[in-house]
Amino acid sequence: MAIVRARPAAVHTIDSRSKSFYGRPIWTLDDYDQTGVLGHGSFGMVIKARYYGTGESVAVKLLTSTSGQDAVLREAALLAACSGHRSIVQLRAMSLDPATDTLSLVMEYVGLSLHDVLLLRHARPFPQADVRSFMRQLLSGAEHMHRCRVIHRDIKPGNVLVGGDRMSVKICDLGLAMSMTQPPPYGKCGTRRYMAPEVLLEKPDYDATVDAWSLGWVMAELLRGEAIFRGEDDADQLLKIFEILGVPDERSWPAYNSMPLAGDLVTLPNIPHHNRLREMFPRHRLSREGFQVLSGLLSCDADKRLSATAALRLPWFTNNVDDAPECLI
Repeated sequence: MAIVRARPAAVHTIDSRSKSFYGRPIWTLDDYDQTGVLGHGSFGMVIKARYYGTGESVAVKLLTSTSGQDAVLREAALLAACSGHRSIVQLRAMSLDPATDTLSLVMEYVGLSLHDVLLLRHARPFPQADVRSFMRQLLSGAEHMHRCRVIHRDIKPGNVLVGGDRMSVKICDLGLAMSMTQPPPYGKCGTRRYMAPEVLLEKPDYDATVDAWSLGWVMAELLRGEAIFRGEDDADQLLKIFEILGVPDERSWPAYNSMPLAGDLVTLPNIPHHNRLREMFPRHRLSREGFQVLSGLLSCDADKRLSATAALRLPWFTNNVDDAPECLI
């Protein structure tokens, strides 16, 4: 491997003598060849590439400028901290462009995003057994991440990759993730459609159960084959949640009125106070045991919401062994 020079701002995290970052090698542009484009974002783009050393395919997250380098190093550190779990995308290396001193993330290549798979299925729901297989993997990945003291904060179908002979799913893109060692207040971040209600209401000290909420809506989309709703703004998103899960009261969510924006963001209209989630997922679509998982993940009150660990201990998972889905599309 060619000798490379680390950026001065990254000296404390990249060992230029061993040419490594958290045990991952540092590549140059001469180490791989671009073979395709996987996606674009505000950061830049993700490309598919072939690593000359082994011939394996990798995904490289490229930045368009050096302004996001601190974020790249932070995401790489969090990926390294969560390494070793088969349901979390693995960091393979860092790539340094000597001409611009720009670092990029090199990750394992998996396949399509779950968002793309859902689009290709044209709103065709997944069978319950397939949903259970996917959710077992995703909850296991989230459980590992939380044990490593990391909260993802942006779990959604677009940040879940699907691939492999046995149709494995992997959580990816830790660009908005945070370490639980970081003291509050925490900022509001993520994708509105999958954002927990306490985050929408700007609770400053939320916890890892915000990921459990997001996984609940991923599960709901798998069962329906399409997105549940998209709020036009934070207030509209909360109203759509309450239309399904019921308007909060002292019994269902005692701490609701103490949320920072509870009185300012939402004026509760005359909508049902009862939970209508079961109406959306009747027994022919989701068993009683499966609904126990879904409703537990989608509790507006975070104190009553299932953690990833608690969800995996429920009968829907413990009483069933799943085969890999035979056909995704």
